[in-house]
Amino acid sequence: MPPSAHSVSFPYTAVAESDHVRFSDPVKIAVYLMRYGFVIDQDRCIGCHACTVACKEEHQVPIGVFRTWVKYVEKGEFPHTSRHFGVMRCNHCDSAPCIEICPTHALYRRSDGIVDFDNQRCIGCKSCMQACPYDALYIDPNTNTAAKCNFCAHRVENNLEPACVIVCPTQAIIAGDLDNPVSNASRIVATEKVSVRKPEKGTEPKLFYKGIEGDLLQPTRLSRQNTFVFAEQRDERPVQPFDPAVTREVYDVAHPAPWGWKIAAYLWTKSIAAGVLMVPALHSLIDRHSLQQVVFTIVSPWIALVALAVTMALLVFDLKRPDRFHYLLLKPNFRSWLVLGAYILMGYGICALAWLWMGFSSGAVPAPLAIVTTIFAIGTACYSTFLFAQAKGRELWRGKAFFCWHLFIQALLAGGAVIIILQQMIPSGVMTDTLWFRGGLIDSVSVFGQILLLNLITLLIEILIPRKNQEKQLAIRSLTYGKFAGRFWISVVFLGVLCPLFLPRSLLSRFAEIVIALLALYGLWWFELLWVKAGQVVPLS
Repeated sequence: MPPSAHSVSFPYTAVAESDHVRFSDPVKIAVYLMRYGFVIDQDRCIGCHACTVACKEEHQVPIGVFRTWVKYVEKGEFPHTSRHFGVMRCNHCDSAPCIEICPTHALYRRSDGIVDFDNQRCIGCKSCMQACPYDALYIDPNTNTAAKCNFCAHRVENNLEPACVIVCPTQAIIAGDLDNPVSNASRIVATEKVSVRKPEKGTEPKLFYKGIEGDLLQPTRLSRQNTFVFAEQRDERPVQPFDPAVTREVYDVAHPAPWGWKIAAYLWTKSIAAGVLMVPALHSLIDRHSLQQVVFTIVSPWIALVALAVTMALLVFDLKRPDRFHYLLLKPNFRSWLVLGAYILMGYGICALAWLWMGFSSGAVPAPLAIVTTIFAIGTACYSTFLFAQAKGRELWRGKAFFCWHLFIQALLAGGAVIIILQQMIPSGVMTDTLWFRGGLIDSVSVFGQILLLNLITLLIEILIPRKNQEKQLAIRSLTYGKFAGRFWISVVFLGVLCPLFLPRSLLSRFAEIVIALLALYGLWWFELLWVKAGQVVPLS
């Protein structure tokens, strides 16, 4: 019999006949605010997976994904070993980052504190999976929309306990109203020693653990293998050899990285789109006549529009429900930088079209349009800073000021590289000489050389400055010493930065600048790809 068939009352909602607390004086009535949460007594948990099975049956969760799961770790060396269990699920945070980043209000917090979701609004952008520090969300393979534990809200509304609570054979799972002093959950939180996962994230989680092994709350402390007794891992998390002195993860569910090459390509093409107009606009501040050149008035906006179209196409095709991409405009959450970024991209596209129209109609771009375009170009290049900062689960991406500066440099680098290629491809006389790369690092006034040098300095600062945050340290270590180190040092630093800086122009004659520009774009592509991958290599649960 499925759990929904059990008629078990939800005792802590029956404080009064309604959602109000009755006082002795009938005139004094106060509104009673509910905040449902879980307490899991790991001293009672036997790791039987009954909660996992009940949750799958209640919600028809497909094979391979989980709303709740039991994680096993072991300590010591045979015969002196101990096994510990941890029940993992959504924390129904009071300050839920998944709600903030969700672009269509598919995730929302109910008046009773439950963080619920509406799969009819979800576009499958996977940003909620990056924002959640607890690995609580997944993509349902049947609907291609996000899903997670919703506290069995349909049962709560019918005065029933969640499915996992009623099947637990040891009563290790206690669900209740944390603001109701009568509820068992509230009493345990108030009187017992309890812990929460990652309180430093500021999410105010409402999943409390009693008697849990501390290492289960800190996934970065665990050593990992790529195979377990009953399962294999298929994700990006680092694998470490057996160490009896370290707590070992011996059973868990897989958590594949949500974002891949499409997001990296989006960052790359966005840098080109923003930079190829930002460069001539900024150049016009030095030479007002530069915006009368054919390449700057017609070719550059064409390239910007093409790169912008590819950028937006990559964003749409990365959605699990690309048929719903228009929900970003029809059902927007203006707290999400996915929505704000979409409006910035559209504004920049309008500026590029106006630039192109002025180039065809008058052969020159007016200064006001150049200024407005510059603003939108900078916004296009840098808005991803704030989007990635909303991904609270990924510490590598959360340095707002520094990452914003880095994206700005990358846009100038990409735009400069494209213009260098245009210099060699456009017939002589169509485009006059510019301030770009001439003679490598020796020419100190070379703008492109300076930007390459700035990019190198930015990279070195990012990877060499010590970080207090352990998750960021592990992510950077994966770039410099771990699984991505070879591609980072060779493709990004050596081929993408050092070679363009020091390659003698005379070595390759007239094609040297094209080679230099292509190497810079090549290094930029690899940086974006490795940066996206490294940000997701640190386990969240």
